[in-house]
Amino acid sequence: MNLPKQKEAKNLVTFIENDESFQATEDTFKAWKKMKKNALNDGIELVLVSAFRSIKRQQELINEKRNKNISENEIFSVLARPGYSEHHTGRALDLHTPGSALLEEDFENTEAFMWLKNNGNKYGFYMSYPRNNDFNIIYEPWHWCFSRN
Repeated sequence: MNLPKQKEAKNLVTFIENDESFQATEDTFKAWKKMKKNALNDGIELVLVSAFRSIKRQQELINEKRNKNISENEIFSVLARPGYSEHHTGRALDLHTPGSALLEEDFENTEAFMWLKNNGNKYGFYMSYPRNNDFNIIYEPWHWCFSRN
């Protein structure tokens, strides 16, 4: 199954976390702030790594991998084609927690991941790319997308 085409979000909120600037839809931002706060109340620290990514930036990331002679199959198992990434929608977040490898499958072994699995949907977030997903994207336990309107 192919990834669905995604519209690039236009009305985004810009915010700062850990001295880094991010963008997301207003609803995603509000849900993220609430989820992050409640996780912290439960002793879980969620760290935002990536949010909105433009179609142009997606192409740049792909070109960087091509310049490193990475095969197309490998590139498109870790990155959606430009126009097909959930990051374009302003609703996708890549998350991390202190003490785990950044954007690695090992995130699934953290308390933060267990908390997200048990609570993410309460805030409107779902894990987009579980193991053996239909999109041929690698398992990404760190990638969560906001789905409520």
